[in-house]
Amino acid sequence: MRERLTQLYEAADSKDLVEIALLALAIYFLLRLLGRTRGAGIARGLALIVVGLFLVAQVVIASFDLTVLGRVLDYLLTTVMVGLLVIFQPELRRGLMVLGRYRLLRLLDDRPVDTVADRLAGAAQAMSAECVGALIAIERETPLASFVETGERMDSEVSSLLVRSVFSKRSPLHDGAMILCRGRISAAACQLPLGQPPEGAHMGMRHRSALALSEETDAVLLVVSEETGRISVAVGGRLEVVPREQLARRLTDLLGARGRHVVRLRLRQRRAA
Repeated sequence: MRERLTQLYEAADSKDLVEIALLALAIYFLLRLLGRTRGAGIARGLALIVVGLFLVAQVVIASFDLTVLGRVLDYLLTTVMVGLLVIFQPELRRGLMVLGRYRLLRLLDDRPVDTVADRLAGAAQAMSAECVGALIAIERETPLASFVETGERMDSEVSSLLVRSVFSKRSPLHDGAMILCRGRISAAACQLPLGQPPEGAHMGMRHRSALALSEETDAVLLVVSEETGRISVAVGGRLEVVPREQLARRLTDLLGARGRHVVRLRLRQRRAA
């Protein structure tokens, strides 16, 4: 048997090594994929058992040149693999869903991506149609942790329905501002600084707070007027009215790299003046 294994080792060439490496990578990534699912422990255990038994059987077959047993093992392995796919179908499905979230795979998808800007725009448009007031602060480079501490912690993903629920008139969190940090809702019912409106201009408390915070930080403030339903965006100490149909694109521009440069430039100009 030792002589047979020595002959197999000496007969292996670079092509065989490449095939072994590719097979090892495939098994590794499959285990990583299953490791993100709920049945990770069972799946990994069975996978390691199947692979281990298969390798041991292949060594025995190659050592004693058992051709018939090798064919039976191939059929048996195929049956076992199909059985594992059926048994762990839910786990594999969840793993594929996780795999689809990687940025590299998203670049290959031509469908529009549902971004935070799109969700906020959808919520603002719905609240604007119902004249529900709202104030949302989106953190950029300047931390808003001191303002987050004044409200109720949430730490939730951004959802259009959730944003609308928070600012509903019957919600205990509708007063104050919602603050987004790193693409997530950090807190609601937060207190923001209340500044003075520009001379000759009439503004409500939400618009004055949005304008004041935009003067102090590089945050992007989204305001929905409770009286008129008008949507406004405050950046760099300026308040601009944005039509509903252009809101998603405007938020996307402001939250992008080019938007950061524009906000920093406005703040510098305002501080220099």
